[in-house]
Amino acid sequence: MIYNVTVVGGGIVGLATAWRMLAARPKSKVLVLEKESTLAAHQTGHNSGVLHSGLYYKPGSAKALLAVNGLQQMLAFCREHGVAHEQCGKIVVAVSQDELPRLETLWERGNANGLLGLRKLNSQQLKEIEPHAAGLAAIHVPQEGIVDYPGVCEKLGQLICQAGGEIKLGTRVQKMTAGQGGWMIATSAGDFHSNYVITCGGLHADRLVRAAGQKPTAKIIPFRGEYFHIKPERQSLVRHLIYPVPDPKFPFLGVHFTRRIHGGIEAGPNAVLAFAREGYKWTDVNLRDFAESALFPGLWRFLARYPSMCGYEIRRSLSKAEFTRSLQKLVPEIREDDLIPGGAGVRAQAMLSAGKLVEDFHFEEERGILNVVNAPSPAATASLAIGAKIVEKVLTRLTWSGK
Repeated sequence: MIYNVTVVGGGIVGLATAWRMLAARPKSKVLVLEKESTLAAHQTGHNSGVLHSGLYYKPGSAKALLAVNGLQQMLAFCREHGVAHEQCGKIVVAVSQDELPRLETLWERGNANGLLGLRKLNSQQLKEIEPHAAGLAAIHVPQEGIVDYPGVCEKLGQLICQAGGEIKLGTRVQKMTAGQGGWMIATSAGDFHSNYVITCGGLHADRLVRAAGQKPTAKIIPFRGEYFHIKPERQSLVRHLIYPVPDPKFPFLGVHFTRRIHGGIEAGPNAVLAFAREGYKWTDVNLRDFAESALFPGLWRFLARYPSMCGYEIRRSLSKAEFTRSLQKLVPEIREDDLIPGGAGVRAQAMLSAGKLVEDFHFEEERGILNVVNAPSPAATASLAIGAKIVEKVLTRLTWSGK
């Protein structure tokens, strides 16, 4: 069998792309290859489950456009297919005078990006919505919410198969070789032939570029984000999603409070360098992954640029008391014994050799193949919109392989 399109990666972006391809070309032969035994095994299955509205993103950027459109598409998908979701709203809180101008910038961005129902809150109005939160001012974002992303992926997998597509689990891609009319994909489960290839490899995105005989322009550096859960008897401290105002001097947002779609409140995440691309604990060490990160000049330049932040993230990871102090800036009543260990996720952060993080979506393309190298938040929210954009681009190029 020669497939028209093969998607490498069974996370939410890969599945959304395969589904969009089958919707655009119902008779096409579409294959999804996933190295794990389940779909959504890594970034998709370990994230916080937030539906992002586009408040933080620079107007006109790919992040902003895809978040705004993707949110509506994801909500419609969940409603149609019965996937658990809730638009519970988010509060972004300024806790100091120096954060007020940055909060105003978020207000301007949110309105420029077309968000609906935004409200400015003074300290008293904040207390009416979130009685236990502390802040000088805040923005209420009613469109934000929570969703079951693994449930979305399960449904996408079903729809792909119902539409005639194929999903092969436990199939690790080892090498991709371009030939006349398409690609030969060597995997742990045999060889597959495809006219066009789309890689959505997440934590292994740059390696898939290399597997296709190309040199990636960015390196994936894994950063682990750790969470605590709030004890059930103290969950009344948080009603919505409570987020800090981001500091543009630092690349990571900071800890916050998130409601979970199946119940409970999550606090976090921090951001520490992981010693494995799938390293969900300090003790998870992969020598190949660690060596690749340690030998990458960009990582050392990044660490030199943000030494205090990196040191603090490590200290906060190792100290529950320090983690609690960070959370108390938003909810002062939270106590150390209110927190019980939660899960963790690993963020596939693309980094340039200059030590700069790739902040927007990043694609690398050659004849017959498109690699999604960086798909940062809000990739899960925007996945259906991203998939549609990728398919639109690919359909203009399938003539290269005679289709």
